[in-house]
Amino acid sequence: MDSQSLDTVFSALSDPTRRGLLARLAEGEQNVVQLTAAFDISQPAISRHIRILDEAGLVRREKRGRETFVMAQTEAAQGAAAWLDHYVRFWSQHFDRMDDILSRQQEDRNDR
Repeated sequence: MDSQSLDTVFSALSDPTRRGLLARLAEGEQNVVQLTAAFDISQPAISRHIRILDEAGLVRREKRGRETFVMAQTEAAQGAAAWLDHYVRFWSQHFDRMDDILSRQQEDRNDR
């Protein structure tokens, strides 16, 4: 995943309303009216949040007749999760090494 895509995903995820929308969509697709009813904000505001999520690749919108349905998309989230996982492993390894060094230093002090 390229840097610009990561920036877009993390920016989209930075808003609590958008995270709430994704949590609802994890249960299955919903139309915009259903999503709006779940939040204490206007339908145009919900639509703006959905547009941002769509631009980040986190949701997909589908027009069916007069209704717009929204469903979660996993590819962008998986790319961001893979990026995060890389750094979790990196820091875990470094912390493990630090623990080893500190343990050896403590043992050396105890042996004196």
